[in-house]
Formats: sequence, C-alpha cells, structure tokens
Amino acid sequence: MQYKLTTPVAKEDLAPLRAGDTVLLSGTVYTARDAAHKRMMELLDAGEALPFPVEGSAVYYVGPTPERPGQIIGSAGPTTSGRMDAYSPRLDLGQAIMIGKGARNQAVKEAVVRSGAVYLAALGGAGALMAASVEELEVICWEDLGCEAVRRLTVRDLPLTVILDAHGGDLYESGPAAYLSSL
Repeated sequence: MQYKLTTPVAKEDLAPLRAGDTVLLSGTVYTARDAAHKRMMELLDAGEALPFPVEGSAVYYVGPTPERPGQIIGSAGPTTSGRMDAYSPRLDLGQAIMIGKGARNQAVKEAVVRSGAVYLAALGGAGALMAASVEELEVICWEDLGCEAVRRLTVRDLPLTVILDAHGGDLYESGPAAYLSSL
C-alpha cells in the first residue's frame, strides 16, 4: 500500500503502516547524523531541551552536499542508520519517524514498537531524487558541524519505504522470507 503522511504525525497516523508499504512524506523533516545525535544526547543528559520539537517529528539521517547556485539543497541521500542505533532507543521522547538506510539493531526495533514509531528507508544512491522533494531548508543549529548541522527541511512527497513498523514488522526479515517461500 502507499500512504501520504504530513508531519508532525501521531501514532494513529502510523498505525496502518506495514513493513514494505511506501510513504510519500510531506511537511517538516529534521536532519541529524552522528555528530548531531551525540550533541542531542549531551543536551538530554544535561536536562536541556532539544533544538527542535520532538513530538511527532521525522528525523532524516542525511548530511547533504552543498547546494549549487539556484538549488535549495545538494545531493541528499541517506546515511547508514546503524550509526545512530546507540541514540535511537530514546524514541520515547516522541520522535515518530526515522529515515535512513540499512538494518537496525534489536534495541531500536523494540523502541519502534514501544513508541508506535516507524523507520523508513530512503533510496540509497539516489540523493538527487531525494533532494528534488526539498522545498525549503534552514540550518537551525550546530552550523560548525558542516553537512552534519541540524537542518529543518520542508519536503513534499519524499518517497520512502517502511522498513520497521509499529507492530514489529521488519522488511529486512519479511522481504527475504517472502522471496524464499516463492521459489
């Protein structure tokens, strides 16, 4: 199935999604990679607020390349999500959507189910396709991190695939199993 979602999202918006479904995501998406996640955890550990509203948010693991003249953003392909696994179980704060590529560890899978969240995959190697969905961009903090600074993107119909759903579905497990059973 294909769904259209607009951020911020509620658990009820994500409940129908199943691993393997496609999503066209619109609204606000925040970017954060390894260095930004480390700083976010330091803020949380110090009892401070994060630099963006977390409830119902979508975070894209991307470090876009510099934009060319006339562009909003450069290539915006996903980074490997496993590098954020140590930070992701803090989904209990209200984050609803993680976007990246690659498999996630068991602690992240459990946090997704516990939080009613989802993990969506962006097509790796298609940074120009992903960038085409970005309508606005603003660096909101940690500009010193360069491509890893936290950005607020406004996106329209960002094409994504559900990898982990809120019910425990995992496309990296069910996809190969479905293929093997069809042989």
